[in-house]
Amino acid sequence: MKKIGFLSFGHWSPSSQSQTRSASDALLQSIDLAVAAEELGADGAYFRVHHFARQLASPFPLLAAVGARTSRIEIGTAVIDMRYENPLYMAEDAGAADLIAGGRLQLGISRGSPEQVIDGWRYFGYVPQDGKSDADMARNHAEVFLDVLRGEGFAQPNPRPMFPNLPGMLRLEPFSAGLRDRIWWGAATNATAEWAGKLGMNLQSSTLKFDESGQPLHIQQAEQIRAYRAAWKEAGHTREPRVSVSRSIFALVNDRDRAYFGGGSSEDHFGYIEPEKLAVFGRSYAAEPDVLIDQLKEDEAIAEADTLLLTVPNQLGVEYNAHVIEAILKHVAPALGWR
Repeated sequence: MKKIGFLSFGHWSPSSQSQTRSASDALLQSIDLAVAAEELGADGAYFRVHHFARQLASPFPLLAAVGARTSRIEIGTAVIDMRYENPLYMAEDAGAADLIAGGRLQLGISRGSPEQVIDGWRYFGYVPQDGKSDADMARNHAEVFLDVLRGEGFAQPNPRPMFPNLPGMLRLEPFSAGLRDRIWWGAATNATAEWAGKLGMNLQSSTLKFDESGQPLHIQQAEQIRAYRAAWKEAGHTREPRVSVSRSIFALVNDRDRAYFGGGSSEDHFGYIEPEKLAVFGRSYAAEPDVLIDQLKEDEAIAEADTLLLTVPNQLGVEYNAHVIEAILKHVAPALGWR
């Protein structure tokens, strides 16, 4: 059995080819797709976060709205770029959204990918300390965020407050119990996956990672997941960790599917997402269900993970994306033992 959710980048474009032509469209359709996915029996609605782009950016209003419109489905991010975040304010937003959702948030955080502008986090007021990198700053923000999510008091109370305080040091409010265990780290390397395991975060692995062996993505991801679980075990955490991988998977069950995605085979490829850092980019899967089932049986990383996030082409509209999700749940997942 696997949890199966969708992952949307929330693109919008004024093009006549797009059914998502504005920020309003992207946000409202994201809510509608989450509702539809829950009705279909999917397990998760996840959203990507990008700044300075025509894509979803500020996640917490959207997560809260999805939480208010749904009752069962997990609601998450993959991922929030921690270089841009005030971890204390983020903890308040996250606590509020999680309480609205009844404890269903699954927040993916990370250093993030290259953004649309140079050092965009500087415009948000964040600068790495001397001798530190932006990746160091992201991990520091993440550690502060995790710390305050424990719910322990740390702030000195005012002796003459506007409202009476509880005794002792004060914590951030609203506090949502259990959210600390539902934080995930999006890791692009084995080392950062091991770091996440030591800190007790769940693991998200995307459709790409930095190349560390020259092997196909699914093999490198499977090795990454195993290294993560070993670090988790060594750290002595008592709960069972969760692991997700993202994939572009399309079951071709009608002529529209074939017109959109039946154009040919896809293979992993290698390229540079950052200067001097070679990355491996995972293939897309698009085939008739019986062929797709055989192909997915060979994906070692999916086999290692407990959660699969299906990347969806959100600009094709809610109805079509719901069909994409339903086709996997109905025609593929049962044959693979995921349902």
